[in-house]
Amino acid sequence: MHLSVVLRVIGLLVMVFSIALIPPIIVSMIYSDETITAFLYAFAINILGGFLLWFPVRNARGELKIRDGFLVTVLFWTVLGLFGSVPFYLAELPNLSFTDALFESVSGLTTTGATILTGIDDLPKSILFYRQLLNWLGGMGIIVLAVAIMPMLGIGGMQLYRAETPGPVKDSKLTPRIAETAKALWLIYATLTTVCALGYWIAGMSLFDAISHSFSTVAIGGFSTHDASIGYFNSVAIELICVFFMIVSAFNFALHFFAWRHRSVWHYLKDPEARFFILVLSSTCILSTLVLALTSTYDWDTSLRYALFETVSIATTAGFGTTDFSAWPNFLPFLLIVTSFIGGCAGSTGGGMKVIRILLILKQGMREIQRLIHPSAVIPVKVGGKAVNERVVSAVWGFFSAYLLIYIVLMIGLMATGLDQVTSWSAVAATLNNLGPGLGEVASSFSSISDPAKWMLCFAMLLGRLEVFTLLVLFTPMFWQK
Repeated sequence: MHLSVVLRVIGLLVMVFSIALIPPIIVSMIYSDETITAFLYAFAINILGGFLLWFPVRNARGELKIRDGFLVTVLFWTVLGLFGSVPFYLAELPNLSFTDALFESVSGLTTTGATILTGIDDLPKSILFYRQLLNWLGGMGIIVLAVAIMPMLGIGGMQLYRAETPGPVKDSKLTPRIAETAKALWLIYATLTTVCALGYWIAGMSLFDAISHSFSTVAIGGFSTHDASIGYFNSVAIELICVFFMIVSAFNFALHFFAWRHRSVWHYLKDPEARFFILVLSSTCILSTLVLALTSTYDWDTSLRYALFETVSIATTAGFGTTDFSAWPNFLPFLLIVTSFIGGCAGSTGGGMKVIRILLILKQGMREIQRLIHPSAVIPVKVGGKAVNERVVSAVWGFFSAYLLIYIVLMIGLMATGLDQVTSWSAVAATLNNLGPGLGEVASSFSSISDPAKWMLCFAMLLGRLEVFTLLVLFTPMFWQK
């Protein structure tokens, strides 16, 4: 393991991240708010901190190995969460403690969207913009962006990409060179963001709100510049635009790449993961609409409107809101939280366990039922007509087991801090799935829970963003053996 090379990479990436503090400084100057000093100090701290990490090992050279890639990924998200919290901590508004500032920073960067803030409408524009920008940077992963410039720094990037890219298959590349892959992904990401912002602006948002919400929509982050989230605008057009881009961003970005490269959309319809994802969304939306209408919660039109938006928002793990779904009747709040465990497709900006894993688990379950009837039959698990390697199926089951075990342990930990069962299980689901809103005490804000609970949930957010194993592997003795 090349610790000096790892520290060099971390230092460089922290200095690169400091550039993200320049746009909020500009926003602060435009709106003449009082946070410019906090952002200037934060910029200096980020530059200095990154420099101090980089300078002692600036001459370190060497190709990153697979273990180095995991270590860089985990350290960077942890360190970045810490450095990203500085503006929140230094600003007079919202006047956060260190724990709250760190929670908000980690939530933004992991695109969880869980917040401890209240009175968001009254916060300085620069703080609001910074929160949205954290969502956007975390959406595709700032490491993937950094990988695009790694060749200029003399550092190989494939190990970082393998450790950072979500989904069960880690070694696939869209283009022969990893730098080209990262650039292609970010070009698609930036294009979707631009088009989304234009759509919001045309639909009636102010330019500031349109840009800000495009960041968190394409990132499936869920942060908003208003307490009422998307419901603040009370616009069907804005809601439909949001629904469209949440779904698009929850698809595997490889599908977008091939659509752009081949000028075709037919592969979306042929992709089994995309089809299953749409099936889950459609079924949940129809069921929610029926329950809301038949229980006279809303009329039929309003039921469809709210059911569509909340289903897509929760199932994709975006976490935007147009109404308080936690107050919906019967089993609907529980159902929507459960859909967040499925999350988006592999290779998307969504959270959760990923659609392809759930699809493989279901197919594996069906195979075991068939084996009861034909014990000697050789029945492969197939996706899209192709047999899936048994090693992949086994890895998916391992991931599923670890995910549920971690969920249970964290839920018990939250209950030990004094939280009730509903708040505990939904808070862990909201953070581990990178969803945002929960039920009970965390339906609108996480401000009321204790600091130990917030630290546990920060850990849950990192676990969810790094897909569990990337972080857990650091706690194994084998990882540190030479």
